[in-house]
Amino acid sequence: MSLTKEQFITEFKDIALKLYAAPLDDLSTQQLYQALALLTRSYIGQPWAETKKRYDQEETKQVFYFSIEFLPGRLLQSNLLNLGILSEVEAGLNELGLRPQKIFDAEADPGLGNGGLGRLASAFMDAMASVGMAGNGNGIRYQYGLFKQAFVNGYQVELPDDWMRNGFAWETRKENRAVTVKFGGWVELRPSRSGNLRVIYHNTDDVLAVPYDVAMVGYHNQVVNNLRLWSAEAPINAGTDFTLEQKERINQITQILYPDDSDASGKQLRLRQEYFFTSAGIQSIVRHYRRTHNSMAGFADRVAIHINDTHPAMAIPELMRVLMDDEHVSWDEAWRITLKVMSYTNHTLLSEALEVWPIDMFSGMVPRIYQIIQEIDRRFRLVFVPQFGQAMIDRIAPLGNGQVRMAYLASIGSHAINGVAPIHSELLKKDVLHDLYQIFPERFNNKTNGITPRRWIQIGDRPLSHLLDKKIGTTWRKNPLALRQLHDFADDTRFLDDLNAAKAENKRALAKYIDQVVHVKVDPDAIFDVQIKRLHAYKRQLLHVLGILDAFLAIKRGEKRPKCLHIFGAKAAPSYVYAKEIIKVMNAVADLVNGDPDVSKYLQVVFLPNYGVTMAEKIIPAADISEQISTAGKEASGTSNMKLMSAGALTLATLDGANIEIKDAVGDDNVEIFGLTEEEIAGYYQRGDYHARDFYDQDPRLHAALDMLVNGQLPGIETEGRDIFNSLLTYNDEYFVLADFESYLAANERLDKLYQQPRIWAKKALANIAESGRFSADFTVQRYGREIWHVVAKTPEDDHEA
Repeated sequence: MSLTKEQFITEFKDIALKLYAAPLDDLSTQQLYQALALLTRSYIGQPWAETKKRYDQEETKQVFYFSIEFLPGRLLQSNLLNLGILSEVEAGLNELGLRPQKIFDAEADPGLGNGGLGRLASAFMDAMASVGMAGNGNGIRYQYGLFKQAFVNGYQVELPDDWMRNGFAWETRKENRAVTVKFGGWVELRPSRSGNLRVIYHNTDDVLAVPYDVAMVGYHNQVVNNLRLWSAEAPINAGTDFTLEQKERINQITQILYPDDSDASGKQLRLRQEYFFTSAGIQSIVRHYRRTHNSMAGFADRVAIHINDTHPAMAIPELMRVLMDDEHVSWDEAWRITLKVMSYTNHTLLSEALEVWPIDMFSGMVPRIYQIIQEIDRRFRLVFVPQFGQAMIDRIAPLGNGQVRMAYLASIGSHAINGVAPIHSELLKKDVLHDLYQIFPERFNNKTNGITPRRWIQIGDRPLSHLLDKKIGTTWRKNPLALRQLHDFADDTRFLDDLNAAKAENKRALAKYIDQVVHVKVDPDAIFDVQIKRLHAYKRQLLHVLGILDAFLAIKRGEKRPKCLHIFGAKAAPSYVYAKEIIKVMNAVADLVNGDPDVSKYLQVVFLPNYGVTMAEKIIPAADISEQISTAGKEASGTSNMKLMSAGALTLATLDGANIEIKDAVGDDNVEIFGLTEEEIAGYYQRGDYHARDFYDQDPRLHAALDMLVNGQLPGIETEGRDIFNSLLTYNDEYFVLADFESYLAANERLDKLYQQPRIWAKKALANIAESGRFSADFTVQRYGREIWHVVAKTPEDDHEA
């Protein structure tokens, strides 16, 4: 859109006065933010309405992306950038004597997701709008996020994440689009005169699902898509009064992201959440379609529904339910439509992480859905037992071992099943979903994850952005593949120096932030070694910690090391005891290292609490080293690896997930690879001959570092240190931490030496930035569109050019 600085100033003053009946000078930072957000929304309204109108008039096929998480990060800067008015707004705010960044910082991070799953979903929303694809999100409007992380005596403490305390400026309540979701009760199937079964519900526990829509603004293209988030409310029924207890039970459905499911009540709540948003979404999609169509015959030609991991897998039987019960479609036709419409992304290689539900709980919670799954199971067995045998079908049928198995349901009911990196997709076929691959080989494919350079470079890394504009122009902002022009300057010493200077500016900014948050003064000239991701044993923050302990002992022995700052950001699930023990040890290591005057001159550790998108925007531009050290064959893809490489960090990695594609993109010389391969680990599993204690006994450095967990050198971790020590030695190191220790140290030493040669380091950083464009989510969603959803990207400009 077109906006002058002067026009913005006039409109901003006007809207602030209308909102607060006071001049700008009298407003708080939060009020200034609310006024600016509301003004920005006014700029979005017309293209949003026009986009929806165009989709309906042209009967555009639309994608509906179902995800239990969306993690968009702050939206004000992103929306201004995508509208094309960020520089004008910032200039106007500066002229008014206001600090733009201070106003931007008043926005809370939306607590709608936790980790990579939610960030990917949000990246796809941004990307679909930016490439002109008709894409909609469908999720839950959580009142509270997962939790606000704090550390007390080094222990993780979970505090309420009341992210909506000041409201959510970007949402629009659409109570006229509310639907009813039915739980519990019992279902009667009664033959009707037409020969179909009539479904009659008795004593159901009804919940009103009210949608709140959030605009997803495309980059400089006048496309605005929709993210629909559902809130649970008590139905408004004449003559029915709800007690406060009943209303609270309904409110719990959308109260908090990932309720603790370590007991039966928590599991029931999680199940209610999953059916709530899938049922609401399916009903909404079908209702919108029926407004302009007399039958469901063309539904699959107008709608694609994607299941982001298994949480929304009930979308399959729910669509069957709506088609059969409400639209009176036959089973065979409903199944044909459902199969053509549905597609599924798997996000895990951990068999124990594949979602299952006890049949007793499931059938009581959603009896009609369970009936439909029973019939899916019966028909699946009827067709495939004669072909593949009872034993194999028993392993992969939707129902088995007293459980409803969601990954198998999602695979059987989808026409496409994809992993999120080549190694992950191959391992799905070879291991996790092997039997299903035998039956449906044509359904399996790969779609490597992607990220949004608009957020991570254009917003998060202004020094680098300005340098790129100066050197190669601005084409890269629209087409990130244009970053490959940087290869032409690999031997330009002045540019390499400028690249190092941009990194140094980011490091100084992060050092200031670290001091503000954890009150540790760090040296911006140190190597910034970063590991930022969810805390899980397979991601091996523990290996990183053992490497720090080895460095601590080496410095205490008098060894000279280049100064290194290790930066962690990670949350552990509230019920994940082992991960929380690792956090306690990590904080104990930070206290030990930072508190030792002999060591802290060369080595420092900071663990920043409450890691999220906005914190990542501060950390990533400053990173020198990107630690991607998961056990090979365990990480589906990862996206922090892509974000960090786009900022010029060098990847220290195992051959896991998308690390392999990064290595292939930048070349072996521009990454640092270590550790066992997936094939070597698979060999250990097959032979059963991995003996962790052998590595401990044979490596004095490992022995010394590991002993620090139990010999009193790390104060305050008696229980935690012993538990971790035992997990590695007594219980044989499930994730091969000890096997990779020596290789990990060697890789670190190579990076230490390399950092002493700034221009060579910068040249490698340049290679990473130059090849990072291929991992843009813009390209990822276009591949989904071509090969899975069969949805074409199209913008209003396309019509104009035609």
